[in-house]
Amino acid sequence: MPYWASMRADEVNMRVGPSESYPVEWVYHRANLPVKVVRLYQGWRRVRDQDGAEGWIVARLLSPERSAVVVGKGLAAMRAEGNAGAALRWNLEPGVVGKLGDCDAGWCELSVGPRKGWVEQKRLWGAGDP
Repeated sequence: MPYWASMRADEVNMRVGPSESYPVEWVYHRANLPVKVVRLYQGWRRVRDQDGAEGWIVARLLSPERSAVVVGKGLAAMRAEGNAGAALRWNLEPGVVGKLGDCDAGWCELSVGPRKGWVEQKRLWGAGDP
């Protein structure tokens, strides 16, 4: 604890408490969005999103598959290899979500649909240790 997870569904409710009887605080409309799991309670997980919002999501709507979201200002370079001198493949806008691969020396593999490459770890929320 804590650990990273991602959302399984296109629509996920974050509640103020660990039960469906608690009100919904947020509704996420994005599968694969990364979250940090900070607490467990029966079939529920208390999570924190990239903006710092915390609440409870039912465990079945979370996946252990790692993902990351591009953060920061301006475009993030996706390169052919994990270094700044490698060929530029694409530029990613903040908010782009992808499946996270291995990270090494400050760079992480990221897959966004059919596009794959390496992005600086500091530009990814959901990469590294939780």
